[in-house]
Amino acid sequence: MITNYYQKSKKILENKRINKIDLLRNLSKYPVFNLKILKDITNKNSSYAKLIVYRLKKANLIYEIEKNKYSVYSDAFIIASNLLWPSYISCWSAVRYYNMTEQLTSSIFIITPRTRKKTQIMFNNAKIVFIKASRKSFFGYKKENYNNFDIFIAEKEKALIDSALFKKISFSEIIEIIKNNKKNINFNLLIDYLLKINNSTLIKRFGYLLDKLNISTERLKKLINSKYVPLDYALAKKGMKNKKFKVIENVVL
Repeated sequence: MITNYYQKSKKILENKRINKIDLLRNLSKYPVFNLKILKDITNKNSSYAKLIVYRLKKANLIYEIEKNKYSVYSDAFIIASNLLWPSYISCWSAVRYYNMTEQLTSSIFIITPRTRKKTQIMFNNAKIVFIKASRKSFFGYKKENYNNFDIFIAEKEKALIDSALFKKISFSEIIEIIKNNKKNINFNLLIDYLLKINNSTLIKRFGYLLDKLNISTERLKKLINSKYVPLDYALAKKGMKNKKFKVIENVVL
């Protein structure tokens, strides 16, 4: 039945002579498109739009990202930032975007306050990972032009905080990234964002690090409680206890 349907559909498509070049030119204006956009471009109904998608996919002219989401582009960075609204790219992906590390990653991390059934999808050998954030921590991102498309990406300071908040980069690695990029980090903004999130564990870890880098942490002191936390959440809770920031020094700076 399915084979017969597409054989009949093929004849319809050939008869109506959709200009593929013009169609692809119009679709290229969208980083991600769906059937509604296709219907609006072609002035066709849903059945016909599905047929067009089938033919374009078969000819390898478009990529299917997930159900009812397609693109003419293979760049996963463009796709990732335009799959869900509101959302922004962060963690390793943003740190690498700003050239704060040479380490490559095959994952693109997307921060969003929305809930998705699928928290990961694969696209063109890249894993797109969706991280649900509270509204309280959903801030600190900006719009950037990337390959002629707008993407939303964390600011450098927020990317570092997100990496620790969601434990996507070990704190040992965050320490090295910050030490190697001191001139490019706005530490006042970093502290502003830590205060806005108001997470005592984050404040202890970053406060300890900033203090070691001779950066004033006076504004963070009032939010440090008596509970000790390991400096690096990826390592064993062994080491000297730092009384000032209430961290277990399981990393040597």
